[in-house]
Amino acid sequence: MPDIAGFNAVTLAVFSALIVLSVVATTVTLYKIAQFSMLGVGRGKTAEAVLTDWLSGRKSGALSASKTAKGVASRVLSAVLAAQTERPEDTDWAEEIGRQVAMAELARMGKGMRALEAVVQAAPMLGLLGTVVGMIDAFGTLAQSTGGVDPALLAGGIWTALTTTAIGLAIALVFYFVAIWLEGRIEAERSGMEGLLSAALHGRADMIGVKPRGG
Repeated sequence: MPDIAGFNAVTLAVFSALIVLSVVATTVTLYKIAQFSMLGVGRGKTAEAVLTDWLSGRKSGALSASKTAKGVASRVLSAVLAAQTERPEDTDWAEEIGRQVAMAELARMGKGMRALEAVVQAAPMLGLLGTVVGMIDAFGTLAQSTGGVDPALLAGGIWTALTTTAIGLAIALVFYFVAIWLEGRIEAERSGMEGLLSAALHGRADMIGVKPRGG
């Protein structure tokens, strides 16, 4: 295996850039996991329970519960229920309030996702750049040789070239699946908020797959 000291400056720069990209992507991933936990992503069941109480006639308790419940869906529902309490006949206004809060929540959840997507796109390109530079260097050595070419020297240059592509692809592949997972959670939250918003505005618990409790 060739010594890293034998890498040319461009290849070392590519390796450094790939390391930076992997650090950035890892940092963004950890940030998103922590952020989702703090925002309450995936706690839609709490909001569904609150809405069920609201539609069952326990509006005062449901409104109080929505204000204290943690979760993205609960904050959107709280805004809608408060708007309906303030203006019972103005459905359009309640809907607009709910959509504004939902858009704000989605914007918060989407923060940092572009950086992750940029890493997924940039890592293979950087790896390919390192490969091209390494191949140019290897064949440059071959062209300048007046006698026999040491196969080990040529193989070392090709190994160096292909290593950057392999690392770039590995980084892109890992964080591609991470991005898919995070985007899936955001999309699930979006779908859940839309269902809650529609159910609250139309007074239909069946739109979120639950039945109002009696009493």
